[in-house]
Amino acid sequence: MPIRAVLWDIDDTIFDYSSADRIGMTHHFAADGLPGGYDTVGQALARWQELTQLHWGRFAAGESTFDEQRRDRIRDFLGADVPDAEADDWFARHVSHYEAAWALFPDAVPVLDALSDGYRHAVLSNSSIRNQDRKLRVLGVRDRFEAVLCAAELGVSKPSPAAFHAACDALALPPHQVAYIGDHPDIDARGAVAAGLTGIWLDRSGEGGRPDLVSVSGLDQVPELLRGNTRFGAPDTFG
Repeated sequence: MPIRAVLWDIDDTIFDYSSADRIGMTHHFAADGLPGGYDTVGQALARWQELTQLHWGRFAAGESTFDEQRRDRIRDFLGADVPDAEADDWFARHVSHYEAAWALFPDAVPVLDALSDGYRHAVLSNSSIRNQDRKLRVLGVRDRFEAVLCAAELGVSKPSPAAFHAACDALALPPHQVAYIGDHPDIDARGAVAAGLTGIWLDRSGEGGRPDLVSVSGLDQVPELLRGNTRFGAPDTFG
């Protein structure tokens, strides 16, 4: 049967998280000063990104809560065992700069427009609903999605099949009628495939090297992909 709905990742898929995080943190350093132990902004940014990956991985594995991973990230970054309230205040100052840099990728709204007829849409994110629902509203696209499901509330994260199946249940559709689009080859695309969905890897950087996955380099390629793959009810163009 053809695909009837598209599930979307948010960060670094439709929303340019990496740029907003980098710009926001740079402005945060300018306002608060560079933390001790870092010689340059570039060094601090690289460490922040490394710790973000580490602690999000712990959260995704169920080893910490959403708030715990954020506070632990800040403590590791600052190299100090700061109290919860101090960590939260530090992060709140960062968020004010980060949110000022929020922006959708230029291809996000055009592809949602192109797919508005014929496909239903929802979000599955490894974040929290309080972050992602507000983000989509501020960016002006919340009404494009029937449902927004997040790991913090589900109690399970991508790439667990249970996360993908919860999103399919919210749409009242079986997995084989749903496609998932995300920027991470394993967490998003391979995780979706393992759960019985059609996984599409958004490889914006041209990393390549994953012939086992269906991939696109930009969202503008998605409508043609949906029309051309047998899983979407049309002739196979991928061999």
